[in-house]
Amino acid sequence: MAKVLQQTRLIIWDECTMAHKKSLEALDRSMQDLRNNKKRFGSAMILLAGDFRQILPVVPRSTPADELNACLKSSILWKYIKTLKLSINMRVELQEDESGEVFSKQLLDIGNGIIAVDTSSGYITFPTNFCKFCESKTELMEMVFPNIAQNFVNHVWLSVRVILAAKNVDVNEMNFQIQEKIAGEFENYISLDSITEDEVVNYPTELLNSPAYHLIIYN
Repeated sequence: MAKVLQQTRLIIWDECTMAHKKSLEALDRSMQDLRNNKKRFGSAMILLAGDFRQILPVVPRSTPADELNACLKSSILWKYIKTLKLSINMRVELQEDESGEVFSKQLLDIGNGIIAVDTSSGYITFPTNFCKFCESKTELMEMVFPNIAQNFVNHVWLSVRVILAAKNVDVNEMNFQIQEKIAGEFENYISLDSITEDEVVNYPTELLNSPAYHLIIYN
């Protein structure tokens, strides 16, 4: 890896806004050392890609001030960063999707703080055509996965449906409720998170460090 970094001309760091500022500073010192070059990042170009309106670094048991302090914008290196902004949503542009264009603009308005905030509650009011609201998780599941007991065998139908949730507890709850509507027995296959002493089994360390995933197969 050191030899690769010595020859590297460009490093692209995607989702950089989630990284701790110390990570960038450590890369700067490492590149200078490996390349024997005291210029920033050993004269290599670093492309940081991300959106600061999204998730900032997660600091366990911290305050919002701690997260802002860990952000790249708080780094001593930020003053050397040249900011470039993308202004055209290429996905909307290529698909010529008018509704997608309206929705993307609404998201930007929310992220840029253009939507007025209610001074009494501190909340914003979504545009009337922004989305469809559900009163409960049950209603949401019925809306996204109607007649799941019959439609789950249609892979194309499943591939265009998804529910995103912020917490794993909500994901697990909805998963189990949806599974209960599907007839048949199911099996849990849990991935390995450790290895035996058998030298024949040569698992990469990346697999061992990854969280366990559950594969559910219906008969």
